[in-house]
Amino acid sequence: MGRPVAGMDVRIIKISDEPVRRWSDGLELPDGAIGEIAVCGRQVSARYHNRPDADAMAKIRRGKETVHRMGDLGWKDAKGRVWMCGRMKHRVRTVKGDLYSVPCEAVFNNHPAVFRSALVGVGESAEKTPVICIELKEKASRSLKRAIREELLALARANSLTADIRTVLFHPSFPVDVRHNAKIFREKLAVWAAGEVK
Repeated sequence: MGRPVAGMDVRIIKISDEPVRRWSDGLELPDGAIGEIAVCGRQVSARYHNRPDADAMAKIRRGKETVHRMGDLGWKDAKGRVWMCGRMKHRVRTVKGDLYSVPCEAVFNNHPAVFRSALVGVGESAEKTPVICIELKEKASRSLKRAIREELLALARANSLTADIRTVLFHPSFPVDVRHNAKIFREKLAVWAAGEVK
């Protein structure tokens, strides 16, 4: 959560996996609605270097200005603060609607035994089954993992954001970017999770 820096125009726009060539006021969502974070200001580049495909997905023309689609999801409150919900490509589309990584994972990360969690989607169709992958702080026996799983599922049921997550998988060590340990390779975890739930 935070406020935009001075001179940066931050808007929340409708989520779309397609290019948006020109700005229209109908793109913008009201306060409280989750959408893609889009920014405009002197710091925003007009285009990528020799990457027209990336330009098509990330740049929107607004008169003489360029609005940049961040690829991050979030919402804006009545005080103008922006709340982060995760990367757009990490949202899990389900029959009941989209689930977002940051708010869902925050629920599970509150458990004292959890080092970190990652929300992934499993399934062949566009509508996935949500699965939460868990990396524990310390190694645990099977019986302890069973107990932790039940506690995590109880946490999930108690929160409207995570009530539809019914599968918890324990992973020994998440695949991460070697340059910074916080970047989890969720795509690899999703493939692993698909094999575990079959």
